[in-house]
This record gives sequence, structure tokens and C-alpha cells, in this order.
Amino acid sequence: MTIARIVGILLIAAGVAGLVIGSFSYTQDTEAVKLGPLELSVKQEKTVPVPVWASVGAIVVGVGLLLVGGKKG
Repeated sequence: MTIARIVGILLIAAGVAGLVIGSFSYTQDTEAVKLGPLELSVKQEKTVPVPVWASVGAIVVGVGLLLVGGKKG
């Protein structure tokens, strides 16, 4: 299996995951106030949407790599 085929499979998997999941969330810690030994922090959850065009593009490029990567010159 060539590197192009492996990358193609990974791109297809990432594209399908992006279409199925749609977005991902993460928690960000920020330091709000620090007064001597007293420290207040804020935890904020942020959600990042995965664009449909990026997921479809990854699938298309992955299929292209599988098709081109399988041919030997």
C-alpha cells in the first residue's frame, strides 16, 4: 500500500466523520481575576462547526488519491 492510498483512506474517513458529526466542542480555561493568592478562572465551552464543503472536499480528494495512487507508472 502506498503513502497516497493511506492518505486517501484517512481523508475519506475524516470527510465522512465531518459529515456525520457536524461539529466539535472544547473547553477553554481563562484567568479572569488574580488578586494576590486569590485567583478566579472561567471555563467556557466553545463549539466549532465543520463546514460541509470541507468534508465533501476531503472525500473527493481522498477518492482521487485512491484512484491515482493505485496506478503504477
